Amino acid sequence: MADLMKGKRGLIMGVANDRSIAWGIAKAMAAEGAELAFSYQGEAFGKRVEPLAASLGSSLLVDVDVMDDASLDACFARLKAAWGTLDFVVHAIAFSDKHELTGRFINTSRENFKTSLSISCYSFIDVARRAAELMPEGGTLITLTFQGSNRVTPNYNVMGVAKAALESTVRYLANDLGPQKIRVNAISPGPMKTLAGAAIGGARATFRHTEANAPLRVNATLETVGGTAVYLASDYGACTSGEIVRVDGGYHVLGMPQAEHL
Repeated sequence: MADLMKGKRGLIMGVANDRSIAWGIAKAMAAEGAELAFSYQGEAFGKRVEPLAASLGSSLLVDVDVMDDASLDACFARLKAAWGTLDFVVHAIAFSDKHELTGRFINTSRENFKTSLSISCYSFIDVARRAAELMPEGGTLITLTFQGSNRVTPNYNVMGVAKAALESTVRYLANDLGPQKIRVNAISPGPMKTLAGAAIGGARATFRHTEANAPLRVNATLETVGGTAVYLASDYGACTSGEIVRVDGGYHVLGMPQAEHL
């Protein structure tokens, strides 16, 4: 490795288990020399995250509920006390009622719409506002999105709307924070076999379809997404901001399935 992240400290939000995209990013960051802190929500997730964090030499774990201002304040206060400053944050947090991730989008309930947008999109704004205060010399904010933000994906439903809002948020935050030398970007992998992805109806069929039709005939891996995050947070990403970086084997360029699948 080239120590691309040596001397940088960052918060990873959203690790659920060792198949999480956030975990793939954490491993890649640590391999390049970054010092990491992890957030989790609730005791059950804490028990999963603690040994993973320890395997990367991290003992700085914070229980955070992104729907609670006091909880977020406490998280960043702890980071400030421990480190003083922050170089990057990876926001890999999203939620929607899994019962509404099947069937028709038109049946989205008002309550789940508000919850999905609040957790999956507004939390990034909330995190960015607090993180920026700990980035006096600049830094990087990274979130995760999906192609269902701009193309209809079966069963993705309200999460597509939430991710569209998140991508717009990336652009507005990039503009707001640019004068402070804070870069804001999103990574958009294709479908991946994660705990979150499994909650979406027809996930296996979507995974097979994209792998069979993407120009590279592959789906994203934890390693490829992790490597992309390293680029964005390292000095090599110094002039990249406001971008939605696709890591999907090229699937996003297609207008139709490959000829052999018509």
